[in-house]
Order: sequence, then C-alpha cells, then structure tokens
Amino acid sequence: MARSADDTGSLFGDEPPRSAAPLPERPAAHQPLAARMRPRRLSEIVGQDHVLKPGNLLPRLIASNRFGSLLFYGPPGCGKTSLAEVIARETKSRFVRINAVMSNVAELREILAAARRQPEAATLLFIDELHRFNKSQQDLLLPDVEEGSVRLIGATTHNPGFYVNPPLLSRSHLFRLEPLSTEAVAGVLRQALGDAERGLGARRHPAEDKVLADLAVLCDGDLRRALNALEVIALSLPEQAPITSGELEIFARERRIRYDADEDEHYDTISAFIKSCRGSDPDAAMYWLAKMLVGGEDPRFIARRLVILASEDVGLADPQALPLAVAAHHACDFIGLPEAELTLAHATLYIATAPKSNTATLALGEARRALAEKPVQPVPVALRDKGGQASKRVGHGQGYLYAHDFPENISGQAHLETPLALYTPKPVGWEAKIAERLARWRELRAARAKPGG
Repeated sequence: MARSADDTGSLFGDEPPRSAAPLPERPAAHQPLAARMRPRRLSEIVGQDHVLKPGNLLPRLIASNRFGSLLFYGPPGCGKTSLAEVIARETKSRFVRINAVMSNVAELREILAAARRQPEAATLLFIDELHRFNKSQQDLLLPDVEEGSVRLIGATTHNPGFYVNPPLLSRSHLFRLEPLSTEAVAGVLRQALGDAERGLGARRHPAEDKVLADLAVLCDGDLRRALNALEVIALSLPEQAPITSGELEIFARERRIRYDADEDEHYDTISAFIKSCRGSDPDAAMYWLAKMLVGGEDPRFIARRLVILASEDVGLADPQALPLAVAAHHACDFIGLPEAELTLAHATLYIATAPKSNTATLALGEARRALAEKPVQPVPVALRDKGGQASKRVGHGQGYLYAHDFPENISGQAHLETPLALYTPKPVGWEAKIAERLARWRELRAARAKPGG
C-alpha cells in the first residue's frame, strides 16, 4: 500500500512540505539489515558507475532537480529502490511509494489527486514492479506525468519495451542497472559488519574477505539478498563468533538461481543457449542448459528449440542432427526429469559440435523472395498431375521424363519455366559432398537438355 517516506504524518494531508529531507536518516531497529543499510546519499550507491559516474546524465539531472519521469530497469537487489529514495532525499521531494502488485486504480487516483492539491510539495511517486500495472493503470498516470503534478520513478525487473506502455516510456528517461559485482557486494557486507549504528558492528563478528566474497557470489549480484543472508548467519552465532566458510554451507546448499520461467530470464537464457549452440561452443551451451534445468525450465521447451536448431543451423551439414533432436524431444515426454536431463545434454553436445549450415533457412528465404518479387511461375505442363479424364484431355503430364530412366537419375528436364538459383550448399560436413553432387548434376542436366543430349 502507499506510504509516505516518514510514516509519521498523513499521507494525503495538506500540511506544508518539510524543508528537511523527507526520508529518515536513522532506520528502525526492527528493519532487516538490507533496509537498515540502504544508501542515504548518491555517493553511497555502489556498482552502477555506468549510470552514476560524476558527469553522467542521471547525476546531473538529480543535482539540478530538473528531471521528469525516470525508469530504472534491472535485476533484483541492484539498487532501484535505494536510488529512488536517494533522489527523493537529495531533491527534498515528498516521497510516495507503492507496489504495483498491491495497488489498484482507486488508490492511484487518490495519490494523484493529493499530489495535485500540493503542487509545492514536489511529489515523487515511486512505483515498484511497474510492469505489474496493466495498460489502463499506466495510462492513468499520463496526464499527471505530463502536467508535472507528480514525477514518476518506475522500477522494473522486466524489459520496459515489452511491459511499459509506449506513451509512458516515451515520456521517461530509461536507465538500465546491472547486477552488482562480487567486489561491490562484498564491500557492502564488510561495511555492514563494521557499522554499529545501522549494521552488525555491535556484535563484532570477524570474517575473512574470502568468506564475504563467496557469499557475494552465491547471491548473484543481489545485494539485498546478500545482506539479509549475512544477518541470518550472524544472528545464528554467538556475538563475536567468526563467520567462516562453514556457516555458508547451508546457505549454499539452498541456493536458488534467479530464473523466471516466463519472463526476461527465460528469453535471455534460451537466447544465449541457442547462440552458443549455433556458435559451436559446447561449454557455453552446457552452462546455459544447466541454468535452465536448475531454474525449472520445461525440458520439452528446450527439446523443441534443439529440433529447430537441427534444421535452422545444422541442416544438411549433418542430417543426423534432426532425427537425434526429434528423438530427444520424444524421450523428454516418456522419460521425464531428472533422467531426461541426460538426453538434453546429449542432444545439446551433438548440435553444438556438429558442422553448421543455414542453407535451409537461406534457400527458403530466397524462394519466398522470388514469390514476392517476381511473377508466380505456372507449373510446367509436363509436371502437372494427370489424374482424372479432364487433366488427361488437356495434356497434363505429357512430355514428362521419368528420372529413373536416365543415368544418375538426371533427365535434363527443367522443373521451372524460368530457372532460379535458390540453394547454395556450404562446403562443410556432409553438405560438401552435396555441393560436389549438385555440380556434377548441373553438368549432366545441361548436356542432356541440349538437342540430341
């Protein structure tokens, strides 16, 4: 639900805006460590130098307090909420935060109406998980964003190009935040262990740098998760007890990788898998396959992609790739997990290490282009079906040369009224032999097409 930044006054009241920063400097003791350690100033935000380096656009917009709507796009725990709170504090704005999962149109209307009643308060509306708002809810924001009644900061883990309405996206500055590096996360963990006011400093837990780095690695660049994991580990120990690698073992066994089976991680990971197979990199292909399997991806979805790869990227360079991929797809159906993982690994390695040819894709594209750009050729009379009395009376099939009656099955007869060159074999794998065979057949066809040939 919506809340003001300080939670002490009326959210929609008409009190004048405070001149001091609206967000509390001292966090509540009951808050999780990740909330207590939130940055209070722009200089405290770590790991987003590509956006926050002095002189870049966003710091200049914040310093001048002359910005409209902002969209922050990035994975969980990379600092989207922290950045919004810092902006509100540094611009002394009235900060209203809602979560799109819990909010509704009625609440949104009330917030916007309150902002219109207090134009001098410079309301900054932060919407977490903006992608959860439907089109009508996003459209509701447009008039107030355009009028400047509110300045919107939207946070999303999903690609805004797919989940944010184009009118709202076009009125916003988009900034992509990256997962935090191991060094950045470990540095904040070290700071939390030593901070007696907001962190765990009063408990005096020593920890080696390697232990903190290992914890950072386990959390995949998610600082919130890393801080809360550190707090759980620390509170499970007596005060002053060292935090060692042994304490990380339980956490490591229960590690969950970030993988949303129907969202960006799904599409990004399968894209990396496909491109690794196409690029003949079996190590990378196996890594992305394992990530999908650990993340709970449907094995049949992976198998379908392998079937497509077998024709799209291997093709005639290795004709065995397609039946093997189809067999892998069937095996996933009747074996099921976890054993089907081995079948997928088998098929992945075969396709990743097979010679590659995309000539099936290219030839089909050329054929489609010929149909689109040139007159559609009629079927030659000799090739037409002669079934039925009417077809026979008009001469369908007359003059057809049966290929098996000729040496090497090449009659010399044309199968298009206007010949086209659509398929060009690649000199790789099995297709190299096809190229030799076609060259021989072209010579025979040309010779037999001549009078007396």
